[in-house]
Amino acid sequence: MSVDERKKYYVSVQAGQILEDQGAASYELEIMANNEEFNQLQVMFEDLSSMDNAITGHFNYEFGTHLSQTSDSQMNGGYDAILHDIYLFIHEHGTASTQKHVESMGLLDPGRL
Repeated sequence: MSVDERKKYYVSVQAGQILEDQGAASYELEIMANNEEFNQLQVMFEDLSSMDNAITGHFNYEFGTHLSQTSDSQMNGGYDAILHDIYLFIHEHGTASTQKHVESMGLLDPGRL
């Protein structure tokens, strides 16, 4: 596949997966992406997973006797920002049915689409 050649990928936001094989696992959305775009989405999923782990650690730490310097809203805001970027990317690279589905979720600002 050339650098600019796009192919179809099957995406599960819930599982944080980008699949080449439609039957490999459950997926919710379809995108068309080249290698660079595939890697970009993969990094966003890794960032989301890292943030999820940080939030888990934050709440476990806060639950003990220690006080955290980072507020719950800051932690959740970071997670939400990454998730928003993922859905924006998926909308931009999605098939027509994927774009329609993402729009129906109401997560993105219609003025930015």
